[in-house]
Amino acid sequence: MKRLPRSALALAATVTAMLAVTACSSGGDSPPAADQDGSTSENITLTFWGSYGNGGHSAQQDVLNNELIPAFEAEHPGVTVEYVDIPYDDLLQKLTTSSAADELPDIVRADLGWVPRFADLGVLVPLSDVMPDWDELADAVFPGVLATNYYDGKYYGLPLNTNTRVLITNPAALEAAGRDAPPSTFDEFVAMGEALEGTGITLFADGGLGAWNVMPWIWSGGGDITDAELTTSSGVLDSDANVATIEMLVDLYRAEKISSGIIGNEGAVSTSEGLPGGNYATILDGPWMTSIWSEQFPGFEPVFSPVPAGPGGSVSVVGGEDIVLTTASEHQEAALDFIRFTQTEKFQMALVPTGQLTVIKALGDKQIEIAPELEVFTRQLETAKNRLAITQGAEVDAILNAELTPAFEGKVSVREALQNAAARIDELLPR
Repeated sequence: MKRLPRSALALAATVTAMLAVTACSSGGDSPPAADQDGSTSENITLTFWGSYGNGGHSAQQDVLNNELIPAFEAEHPGVTVEYVDIPYDDLLQKLTTSSAADELPDIVRADLGWVPRFADLGVLVPLSDVMPDWDELADAVFPGVLATNYYDGKYYGLPLNTNTRVLITNPAALEAAGRDAPPSTFDEFVAMGEALEGTGITLFADGGLGAWNVMPWIWSGGGDITDAELTTSSGVLDSDANVATIEMLVDLYRAEKISSGIIGNEGAVSTSEGLPGGNYATILDGPWMTSIWSEQFPGFEPVFSPVPAGPGGSVSVVGGEDIVLTTASEHQEAALDFIRFTQTEKFQMALVPTGQLTVIKALGDKQIEIAPELEVFTRQLETAKNRLAITQGAEVDAILNAELTPAFEGKVSVREALQNAAARIDELLPR
């Protein structure tokens, strides 16, 4: 059995005690009876926190407030959804302090990396326990994004929207390398670097060595960061497959075919400017880059393609947000209805034009019809995986950056760097 940290136990106990007092004082607070048309005998207000507008206004927030929430309320008379937009950088802190004070909303649009943390605190309702239609809902979404909600044997949320990284190539670099298509394999990737020698174009650039950056290479190389049960990183992260994959990147870096930005050199040209500016041939990035370049580099037309395939195939990493139900909610059935609504075609497709990728497998082709530029991202999601579903996910990024950088600098061997990282990650895993 997983043992909670002392601080988490204390906070969870506090929240549980406060909820118990609330339940007793309210006489049970049973939900109002539903009428035959699905409406309730009294009005209910659901509070919903998120960062669609990042504390301001955005096309996503406009669609949510002006189209989607009204549609849900029309289908559920008597239920009002009150959406509160919070800047992304502030939302995690607000959720943390609100958890301790038992002041959480009914539902939250949470970064996928936050779900294990709040599940560990005991302030999220495990949806796999309370939704009779859980299996149907879970089967409908991409497995990589569903897995971001898994913690300690249960699922605490459903995917809300997602994204992933693919290879983005400057067409001028393809011409300079004498290629008519981006590299589709590790071998072609290395060969393109050789073909670019003397052109002044760097093969690849990235902004770090965290899981978001290196896991597409590791998974595509046939490796992983831990075993499937999250019991050990040693013997997995430092596998022969991972040594070979990281050595490929290190060799390219030492040959000046990868930008120094990958080890945190602040003087390196950013990926967002370096690719359209002709400094870099390729980067890994997400669908949001299209809108960025349309404003800053209106004439730039990049080529999108899957992550180069290695022995493990072409595998990328998932990002995005999940929707979760808090234990503070006094209207859980109505909240669950709203969560179900977020999984519908109406909800998912309405947000695609704003840059949100659907989490529903069956809607992939419709998404491509709406936004053809998302085809490569949609196909990449079929094999994309989630980062470690543990409470200290941010610490994993710090460990990978700290331990892999010396290998790129030639101070330690790749195997030693991976062994050191694995030993430190072992300490974070549930026992």
